[in-house]
Amino acid sequence: MTRILIADMKQETATFNPAPTTYDCFRIYHGEQLLEAFRESDTEIAGALAVFAGRSEVKVVPAMAADSVSGGPIPTADLDRLIDELVDSIQEAGAVDAAYFCLHGAMAGETEPDPEGALLVRCRDILGDIPIVISLDLHAILTERMLEAADIVVPYHTYPHVDQYSTGQRAARNLLAMVDGARPTMVRVPIPMIVRGDELITATGSFGKAIALCQQVEESEGGLSAGVIIGNAFTDVPDLRSNALVCLDGDEQRAKHEAVQIARFMWEHREIYQADLVSLEEGIEVACTTDGLTVFSDAADATASGASGDSNKILEGLLAAGFPGRVLLPIVDAPAVEIAVAAGVGATVEVTLGGTLDSGRFDPLPVTAQVRSLHDGHFHYENGMAARAGPVAVLSVGRMNILVTSRSIYVVGRDVFTSHGLDPRDYDLVVVKSPNGFRTYYEEIASSIVPVDVPGSTSANLQSLPFANCPRPIFPLDDDAQPCFLDSP
Repeated sequence: MTRILIADMKQETATFNPAPTTYDCFRIYHGEQLLEAFRESDTEIAGALAVFAGRSEVKVVPAMAADSVSGGPIPTADLDRLIDELVDSIQEAGAVDAAYFCLHGAMAGETEPDPEGALLVRCRDILGDIPIVISLDLHAILTERMLEAADIVVPYHTYPHVDQYSTGQRAARNLLAMVDGARPTMVRVPIPMIVRGDELITATGSFGKAIALCQQVEESEGGLSAGVIIGNAFTDVPDLRSNALVCLDGDEQRAKHEAVQIARFMWEHREIYQADLVSLEEGIEVACTTDGLTVFSDAADATASGASGDSNKILEGLLAAGFPGRVLLPIVDAPAVEIAVAAGVGATVEVTLGGTLDSGRFDPLPVTAQVRSLHDGHFHYENGMAARAGPVAVLSVGRMNILVTSRSIYVVGRDVFTSHGLDPRDYDLVVVKSPNGFRTYYEEIASSIVPVDVPGSTSANLQSLPFANCPRPIFPLDDDAQPCFLDSP
């Protein structure tokens, strides 16, 4: 019997978001609970389980899963507790023959810039010299500790991310390859660049060509894993940069060559990997003249990227402009929900919206609203995983419906709205808190999509953010950034 351990720890941190991600923000499963929660989902763990199920000699040993919505840095005590509990679950699992860790990769603590690396080092000490494979979001911050502790790193290949399940399958196949005798050689080539923008959409942009090179490597003789890990631009830590990664079965020279070629492609196209943003005023004009649904991407306050979700800048602009259409937008504001709950459905309330979390960027905006509906905040995302929004109120301000949640949640797909009785197809304008992930769910119903340039802790206008810890020089923050691989063959 081959005993394979599975563990999970995922959260994407925006260090520019002042609202901390505390322990109680994490959804935690232990042992068999992990399998029950993930088995039928569209996730990496579900994909890995499907592959392991095809080997009769494999016994899956579930340890612990801890996942949170993206957010601000994790307080030291909360992060220590989280890692300690996960390490304890691995010790309690007993002896295993191999391990798969499902990670995001862009987590950051208030005092620990590399939580995943810290976790993996401790787990490697416990597990010893067994095969360890990790999967990562392609927005991960790849560190030396992670590379030293893991035998193979398997990153996503798509943006927007639609390959979580297949990434888990790739990770599981690589782990089994090691169990069967593969000896991986992994090479990372760092690229001094931070990237944003539509050219990263793998189905249509230039980034897709870089990923195609990675897939060719994986499909070649001896190919195990390859990817471009572009980092999360808002996790301002010493290892923030892009990376080309190649892992082959025992061929270091070829791995270096392939990784350099992929890195060179990315660097040569660096100028196009930046976002084209539209002013809010221009965006409102587009929405006014569009026949059909307009979607505003509020990437600057993207809860999917780690922002607080309490920006009211678009709401304020629409009210000031007297936008005539029907509007659907989300905001995080627990005090406003409390007032709505106390007043009850149908009541008219005087509340302020926004500015409760990121008060340095947003001032509370007074509105008179009607309480349209109240909810407990329990629903499921499109991938089948449970969401916890806390108490939720739907408030109406004129022709505008506002989904007000107590907690930060992903506002990427449509289920966040439809689960609360709001169908985006019924509106002229919908605001999402996502830079590009929303396109998977909205492109088929939207007549126009507008990436608006408003303030926020995850703004694609990178020059507007107070970077202090990432390596310098780095493109596009510095004109003199130069990679070390330019002279490589």
